Amino acid sequence: MGYRNLQECVRDLEARGQLVRVREPIDPHLEMAEVQRRLFRAGGPAVLFTNPRGCRFPMLANLYGSPKRIRYLFRDTLEGVKRLVKLQVDPVDLLRRPRTYIRAPFMAWHSLPKKVRRGPVVECETTISELPQLTSWPSDGGAYVTLPQVYTEDPHSPGLMRSNLGMYRVQLSGGNYARNREVGMHYQIHRGIGVHHAAALALKKPLRVNVFVGGPPAMALAAVMPLPEGLSELAFAGALGGRRVPMIVDGDAPGIHAEADFCITGHIDPLRQLPEGPFGDHLGYYSLAHDFPVLLVEKVYHRKNAIWPFTVVGRPPQEDSMFGELIHELVEPVIPRTVAGVRAVHAVEASGVHPLLLAIGSERYVPYENRQRPRELLTQSNALLGQGQLSLAKYLLIIAGEDNPQLDVRDIRDFLRHVLERVDWRRDLHFQTCTNIDTLDYSGDGLNQGSKVVVAAAGPALRTLPVALDSRLTVPEDLGFRRPTVFLPGILVVEGPAWKDEAGGIDRAVDRFCQSFQRRDTINNFPLVVIADQSDFAARSLDNFLWTTFTRSNPATDIYGIEAFLRDKHWGCFGSVVIDARTKPHHAPPLIEDPGVSRRVDLLASRGGPLHGII
Repeated sequence: MGYRNLQECVRDLEARGQLVRVREPIDPHLEMAEVQRRLFRAGGPAVLFTNPRGCRFPMLANLYGSPKRIRYLFRDTLEGVKRLVKLQVDPVDLLRRPRTYIRAPFMAWHSLPKKVRRGPVVECETTISELPQLTSWPSDGGAYVTLPQVYTEDPHSPGLMRSNLGMYRVQLSGGNYARNREVGMHYQIHRGIGVHHAAALALKKPLRVNVFVGGPPAMALAAVMPLPEGLSELAFAGALGGRRVPMIVDGDAPGIHAEADFCITGHIDPLRQLPEGPFGDHLGYYSLAHDFPVLLVEKVYHRKNAIWPFTVVGRPPQEDSMFGELIHELVEPVIPRTVAGVRAVHAVEASGVHPLLLAIGSERYVPYENRQRPRELLTQSNALLGQGQLSLAKYLLIIAGEDNPQLDVRDIRDFLRHVLERVDWRRDLHFQTCTNIDTLDYSGDGLNQGSKVVVAAAGPALRTLPVALDSRLTVPEDLGFRRPTVFLPGILVVEGPAWKDEAGGIDRAVDRFCQSFQRRDTINNFPLVVIADQSDFAARSLDNFLWTTFTRSNPATDIYGIEAFLRDKHWGCFGSVVIDARTKPHHAPPLIEDPGVSRRVDLLASRGGPLHGII
């Protein structure tokens, strides 16, 4: 049986040595966030700060900070939920293995929310300014709720089973928000709350919103779970939590989670928006200030002995990466049943999730051909880019599983090698321009705006990939390019000149780089060349390479090629593909920790300090 509330979870983790208490005052402004980041990197325990500076509520960090702990939290239910997911995509499995599903009726019962009249969460009231004011990065626009569970119901047909629970960030202070009366409500495109908001606007009425913080751990995971539209996150939370979710229902008001630690109630004014942000986000850059909806606050409730859980996002991996791993494990069986022929997908965490998607598909259209080329892969790639949050992928690399049945989509080095051995740049690049990309990705030409590219590779290997520099290989140093570095087989990283506006917001340096070569030059032995601000940084690790290449490039504007051509509106090249992954003026600034705060946290972690041996 799962936890009834967060207090039960904290006591259990503490009894098993997976949680420690810190009584020393730690500042929620920057200090606590840096502690959290170090806790995660160190594989440390969950930490309950019992005396946050300037706040009367204890704050809980790193609850989901390790694979071992996150599995422990859901130890009684995780396998059952995985079986339920499998049953959804393969109902016949119930007949094949009936004993496996012996507990399915109990989990189905737990998935039904329970209506109640009262609950612990509404025992006390407070104000927005009295809540913990966590600021994670130096240029953040204010304090944020970083583990919110934002609850709405369908305005056309309200009810618990037609609700949406999502983790959309909530700005508590800063900006132009009226103190204690308004907070910022930021949600990205392709999120469930957007459907409810659109319905409320069509009805010309405010959208009622409740923001829960805390409660049993299953609620937070349910809030980030990419469930199909119309499937209730409350049902998922009940199944994963091992007990029905109690919801306070009073008339026409949206339900309130009875076992949450905090609840902010209010409504979104249809006519009001204010700048929200900046906010240090999970791509490793700041989301800049943009107009987003405003939540007009009505009540702020909390339970007795309430605990404020928080996380900190930034360049991956961070604590939220643990959510991603678990979600991938749960939804992995769904994709092959959803898109015919697709065997596996992997949204690459180190690239910021949405910028890079890897997929293994199938080539079955013309099996009688001696030499395969991508055909069915193109159908599958279009289907993948129409599936939920997969539609936000910016680079989709898809290969035919028949070419290497043992290939693991999560082995990124091997996957890249497989692609680069087979890709034919004359035919295998397929662009989508003037389309949607992730709200947090600033590599495009506007908020939510950019391009995509599909790289489809099938058939036998076309080349042997070089693993070292050839003495004949040179780069045009007179144009500002230098330090060519082999990163992986077939991948060359070159340091380029700083981006410079030459005319109308265009820098032609990489274009000139490509024009300085012909298809027979040695550089073309490397099918992929990446131009970076610092080649040594980009080539230092796989994470650095993925982050630099895929968060700092927009396919339609930043992919170049040696001896490129445009034929029948198809772009390709005879030589290497060259990606301009330099920083551009329209990019958001990267996240950098405050040196003074870092020194203070160093002292906390030194011998005799309250965090010695923990971080």
